[in-house]
Amino acid sequence: MSDDDGTPDGTAGSAGPGAGASGPRPEPLRFFGTSWVDHDNGYAARRAGVAAGSLLAAAAACFVLRFAYQGVAMANSGAFVTLLVVVMFAVCSALAFRHTWDGFSKRPDPDRQASLRGLLAIGFVGSLMAYFFRSLTEAPGERLHREEYERARELHARRTTRRSGNPKKRRHP
Repeated sequence: MSDDDGTPDGTAGSAGPGAGASGPRPEPLRFFGTSWVDHDNGYAARRAGVAAGSLLAAAAACFVLRFAYQGVAMANSGAFVTLLVVVMFAVCSALAFRHTWDGFSKRPDPDRQASLRGLLAIGFVGSLMAYFFRSLTEAPGERLHREEYERARELHARRTTRRSGNPKKRRHP
């Protein structure tokens, strides 16, 4: 277990400490734990809750951004600055949406993630919308985790399968 956030160490499909003969364990997803593996323990309700929550959070964020826009407009800073603020939030939201959406299908590069932290913070509405749209079809990140977990299970099965007999005693035609 990681000391700072309580998540298990290792990547998806890692056997982890003490797993031994039990094989690889699935990596938990945020809000879903490991219920995504068999779609049990309230998986459908969690997906509905995540979809509704991310949509409500995006709507609340847009409401807050409306106040920011009104503040810029009331400051009489000019049409150019107002347009620049609107374009900045739109572009950052679009980029954040794309980055978040891509993160559901492949592991993001940690260095790139760190360099985009500011952009993702400005475009948080796009990230929330990506989370909403993905949760309509599956748990966000489920496909990536399922592929990694299935690959780990397959490798584990190949490693633990025992051969029958001694290969030296086989007759060769």
